[in-house]
Amino acid sequence: MTASTPTTQYPLGSTDAEHERLIRQAKWLAPYTERFLRDAGIGSGQRVLDIGSGVGDVALLVAQLVGPSGEVMGIESDARSISRARARVAEACVLNVSFTQSDVSQIPNDRPFDAVVGRYILMFLPDPVTVLRSLVEVVRPGGVVAFQEATWGSLQRQCASLPLWASAIAMVVETFKRVGTNAEMGRDLSRIFQEAGLPSPSTRTDTLLGAEQWMPGVLQSLRPLMKQFGLSTAPLGDFTTLSERLQAEVAESKADTPLPDIIGAWARTPANSQFR
Repeated sequence: MTASTPTTQYPLGSTDAEHERLIRQAKWLAPYTERFLRDAGIGSGQRVLDIGSGVGDVALLVAQLVGPSGEVMGIESDARSISRARARVAEACVLNVSFTQSDVSQIPNDRPFDAVVGRYILMFLPDPVTVLRSLVEVVRPGGVVAFQEATWGSLQRQCASLPLWASAIAMVVETFKRVGTNAEMGRDLSRIFQEAGLPSPSTRTDTLLGAEQWMPGVLQSLRPLMKQFGLSTAPLGDFTTLSERLQAEVAESKADTPLPDIIGAWARTPANSQFR
């Protein structure tokens, strides 16, 4: 399977610190993603393709759902992330997960998958419709296509009364915009599925609550790009005290830690589609 449009580079990088941030993030996303995947129809014995695997968290979660009779193939373009994912799978003694270093526009198509899944990946692609249309080609007729993506607009509204959080979110969204990341991909999922030739998908929106202090880690990972684009971090103050000041602002307002809503969409490939 090939797609004519290349993918973009993950803007948060591939440092050890970013890997640890992704692992922490995955722990509090896991219940939402597991419920979403079960609702989408991911289950025992299936062969599942995980797109943009990063350090392997979604692949490991899917492996539990498909069981020992199932199989998970993770696709990831970054060599350091693949190495970390493989090490984690080996450490967990999981035997039904493998990873391939490849761009999402180049997926092995030796035999069809029962499902293709991904979390926080379409938002980073310059042409998600083209990629999704190509991914459908490697899924059997009646197979599952399921993606979860963030929507930052709700977070910006939620933080209107939290000045420091609002400044931090504006900085992240502006950086994403500069590199072509769609911070509202969750909201756009239904349209993108249909433009890729899939039926109108089922969707679910989850409002995330009670996570650890995630914002400083995101900002640290984006700092090289902020510097490259000449974006001033002055409104955020000293980064060494940023986490404490963000926590204090939330505590003063008696609110939960703000997080972007996560929107999931799933559909089945048309029964008359052909695996090529």
